[in-house]
This record gives sequence, C-alpha cells and structure tokens, in this order.
Amino acid sequence: MPKRGKKYIEAAKAMGDPRLYGPQEAIDLVKSMARAKFDETVELAVRLGIDPRKADQALRGTVSLPAGTGKSVRVAVFAAGEAAEAARAAGADIVGSDDLVAQVDGGFMDFDVAIATPDMMAQVGRLGRKLGPRGLMPNPKTGTVTADVGRAVTDFKGGRVEYRADARSRGVVQVPIGKVSFSRDKLLANVRAVLDELQRAKPAAAKGRYVKSVSVSSTMGPGVDIDPARARLSDEELAAAAA
Repeated sequence: MPKRGKKYIEAAKAMGDPRLYGPQEAIDLVKSMARAKFDETVELAVRLGIDPRKADQALRGTVSLPAGTGKSVRVAVFAAGEAAEAARAAGADIVGSDDLVAQVDGGFMDFDVAIATPDMMAQVGRLGRKLGPRGLMPNPKTGTVTADVGRAVTDFKGGRVEYRADARSRGVVQVPIGKVSFSRDKLLANVRAVLDELQRAKPAAAKGRYVKSVSVSSTMGPGVDIDPARARLSDEELAAAAA
C-alpha cells in the first residue's frame, strides 16, 4: 500500500463514505478536493469486461477530446521530403528521418507523441526497445503511422489522446481528460467522448457487462466512483451542465 500524503488523506476524509456518484457530482467533487499548488490533471479510469491478454479482446486506439487536454504536446515526426514539410507546417516540434532515428537511438526522448510515415517504419522499427517501453512506438491503430502526417500532428496537438488496455491493467483504460482548472461542462464533454469511443471500439469477443466501473480523479487526489449506468450524459444533460 503506497504511503498517502496529508492532502490526499484530508481529501479522502472530505469525500466521506464511498458511494457511486453521478458524473456531474463526481467532477465537482474532484475539483473541490484538488489541493495541490499546480493545475492537476484529471484522469478517467474505466474498467472493462475484457481480457486484454487475448488477441481478440485487445483494445487500443485514440480519441479526440472536444475540450482538449490542457497540456502542451510535443510531437516528433519521422518523415522525409514533402511529408516532412507538411509536418513542420502543421506545427510538429521535431521532424527528421535518418537523423532523428539516430538521435532517438542515442537517447533523445524529448517528445510526447511519435508519428511516422509508412516508408520510415523499417528504420523506426529498430527503435522498438527505446520507444516501446515509453508507449511512443508509432502504430497504425493509433493513427501514428500515416501518410497524412500534417493532419496527425494537428489532431494530437489539438486534443487527440491514445488509450489502451494492456495485460497488466486487467482491462482498465486510463485517459487524461483535462485539468482541474477546466469548467465542469468541458470535463464532462471529454468524459462522454472517451466513453463513446470505448463503446465504439468494443471487441466483438467481449461478453457480459462491458463497462464494469468508472472513476475520476485528479493527480494528487483520491478516486471518485461514478455510477456506470449514469456515466454517459445525453446532449441535453451536457447542455444543462454548461448552463
């Protein structure tokens, strides 16, 4: 059991006895319990009824958050020629081909997302031991291996995030959905976007109850459990939350 800090313990006491909350209540509670001196990230955790150890239940992809993440994302692009120019024009932070491969192989990791054109993957593939453990290896399933690198750069800088459920997570998907400073309606819109995407990506082999639990927390705060049956707000409920 990890040792909890004083602020975490105080926030947990303020929350009272554990129970299932509606999404609006949960977001309000997370925002009220954020005690850190920095703008904490808010994270959504969804436990799914899947076994990611089985190939037909593996889950990985990306989702565009309508309100963004509140984080400045550093994007590296492995490309040459016109594709490299398109990446630079779209605002990529680092662009290169053989030279960038050599930099990363030498230990350079100053980026949050790596994108590559298909023709670069033979070289980028050799960086698996460097990029893989950090979750940075370009992959067609996440839209990070693409000929349209300009659009990919724009998407990831604009709020597209990756999600995955790996074998170690036992079916839990964790996604950052913004900052504590975000308004409630923006965080709720991002929650719905993630839940909609997970439902869309549901593996055909998944049986039984798909969404088993939903919780939300800030970087330094305790998790707040959301009733899965009420987690996805309708358009009308989102509009009311913004009013």
